[in-house]
Amino acid sequence: MSNTFLAASYHWRNRYLLMRHGHSQANQHALIISSPERGIEAFGLSETGEQQLASIVDAWAWPVPTQVVHSDFLRTTQTAAHVAEAFKLTMTPDKRLRERSFGEWEGHSDERYPDVWALDAKNADHTSHQVEAVSAVAARMMAVLEDLEEQSEGETILVVSHGDPLQILLTALQGRPLSQHREQPALLPASITQVGTP
Repeated sequence: MSNTFLAASYHWRNRYLLMRHGHSQANQHALIISSPERGIEAFGLSETGEQQLASIVDAWAWPVPTQVVHSDFLRTTQTAAHVAEAFKLTMTPDKRLRERSFGEWEGHSDERYPDVWALDAKNADHTSHQVEAVSAVAARMMAVLEDLEEQSEGETILVVSHGDPLQILLTALQGRPLSQHREQPALLPASITQVGTP
């Protein structure tokens, strides 16, 4: 699945391929895994996710990346590794690309997500149940792109992160209220959204 969004108001120096990690063990078990304590060492790609990545790399349909930057969680690191290996690229982890912290719901059923999103729709700054505010996620995700824009030019950069952070980032790039991030089309596991120069 691929989407393309070009920010009309910004002159991009690079092209970005924003990729959600492949289907993970957290997805498989319907669990919220958002803490580094759990997410860095465990809950990597599921067998389905491994197959997804093998297929995507085998029939790569996007511009060839020249850099790979990724969240340091296991599921995103493994996703990035599939692409980096295929194109013989080094990988750069960036903690700012981590999953949104879901606070008290860590380790709980992913049925809790809609409850959080309902609160997001009312206030992008809320931290109910110690959940990371949408505005905070947007700030760290945007900071990654801003730094890459300063450091590079003419590159195609694969950015591997998680569903909520990427949807929040895309909402910010569109200049829409962050409270509307769930109005973005859902990003499926292993999906890629292109942003930047064509």
